[in-house]
Amino acid sequence: MRIGLVTPAAPRSRAGNRATATRWARLLRTAGHQVSVLEQWRPGDTGFDVMLALHAWRSAPSITAFAEQYPERALMVVLTGTDIYQFQHSDPAVTVASLDRADGLIGLHDHVGRDIPARFHAILHTVHQSATPLPTSDRGPVRRRFELCVVGHLRDEKDSLRAALAARSLPVGSRVHVLQAGRAHTPDWAAAAEAEMAANPRYTWYGEIGQGAIRRLYARSRAMVMSSVMEGGANVVSEACVAGLPILASRIPGNTGLLGDHYPGLYPARDTAALSQLMRRIEHEPDYLAMLAAHCRALAPRFTPEAERTALLRAITSVTG
Repeated sequence: MRIGLVTPAAPRSRAGNRATATRWARLLRTAGHQVSVLEQWRPGDTGFDVMLALHAWRSAPSITAFAEQYPERALMVVLTGTDIYQFQHSDPAVTVASLDRADGLIGLHDHVGRDIPARFHAILHTVHQSATPLPTSDRGPVRRRFELCVVGHLRDEKDSLRAALAARSLPVGSRVHVLQAGRAHTPDWAAAAEAEMAANPRYTWYGEIGQGAIRRLYARSRAMVMSSVMEGGANVVSEACVAGLPILASRIPGNTGLLGDHYPGLYPARDTAALSQLMRRIEHEPDYLAMLAAHCRALAPRFTPEAERTALLRAITSVTG
């Protein structure tokens, strides 16, 4: 088939939506489909049998135009975290209209159905984002510090400095050091990260780094902190599980929908003291750290490229016959 894949993120962006679109285009091409990745669909783009639109709210103009011009063609909408947990409440007219126009919906974690209207459950499909294993040549954790990584752009939805704040209250003898990678979305976030580095000897912010450097960061870290207050199913969770990297995660649907409701490394979102306590546990309780690592490794088969492609093709087949 000829598939148009719409994402609001620019071609050279390292935003999650662009990474998802690029990876899906590659997976769909290996299955024999012709795929074009667009920032916006316009009526002149006539050559698609099916359109996949990432982001119900940001891609609403493309969704509306395609549905109106080609009501007989298949349209799938991919739900992001801000769609589910922000825009369907702050701008329901636009967001829910996109869902109503869709022949199928894709969620990126298992708990999406809990937070969208029940009438959409019958057309909802889950596609877990995939990751590839770390190269065996990457060196392991350093010994002089107990390094924890945080990966993701600095913005409100990520609660990006929570790990740094939690590290502040650790005992003097703690070896915990937080390494953070990600672009600041605003000058205020950049200033906050710079100020935190100046005031907090347990924190280093690298800014935006390439995928190779991120993978090396995973290899040297003892665990990842996933502190978001809003997520649609973050790919960094998949990457950590495939890397065998334990995760400390905020208890939000986007995390429990990937790790499970009873994952033993959860803490209440925005709770600095609770996260700090988990940091103490993973530093001083080897059995606890090993349990988290084992749990994440057990989830890794869900996040292979083959599993992602199978789920994506199944979702598309459901609307194309």
